[in-house]
Amino acid sequence: MNPILKLAAAAAIAAVATVAPAQTSSPPGGAAPYKIGFVNTEKLFREAAPAKRAQAKLEREFAARDAEVQKVTKQVRDLQSSLDKDGATMAESDRRTKERDLANLSRDLQRAQREFREDLNLRRNEELASLQERANKVIQQIAEAEKFDLILQDPVVYASQRIDITDKVTKALADK
Repeated sequence: MNPILKLAAAAAIAAVATVAPAQTSSPPGGAAPYKIGFVNTEKLFREAAPAKRAQAKLEREFAARDAEVQKVTKQVRDLQSSLDKDGATMAESDRRTKERDLANLSRDLQRAQREFREDLNLRRNEELASLQERANKVIQQIAEAEKFDLILQDPVVYASQRIDITDKVTKALADK
């Protein structure tokens, strides 16, 4: 969903949630008629044990490719340095050969970097989608168990710490 639409929807829900209690009769004992919670997804994706495991998994999965890209990067730098240092004193044919080699290696490096970034982003998005699905199930379970009427996720303009259940969700994800 478009972030602006999410923000508008969250604002509309928050407006209804704050206006509606004034229009309804309070339950006996003066308790609030609605129980609202909030989950900070950024914090959840940063601190939850499954998120940390997914990050470590991605780092292991892409370590070899990252090392290869770093190796080619060093080769390009070394070749460029050699050309800068010795290019003026080299024979014309040697200099042209090295320049051609540098151009080819630079092109290969750019392609490898682009493919690496694309593959890493694709895998990261897959892992985040899986984590989001698990988090939504946990949030649903918490909502039903603790009888929440509404639980919001980012983006919201403001959420009080009193209604923030991010730590509960993080703990529940770690327990699974």
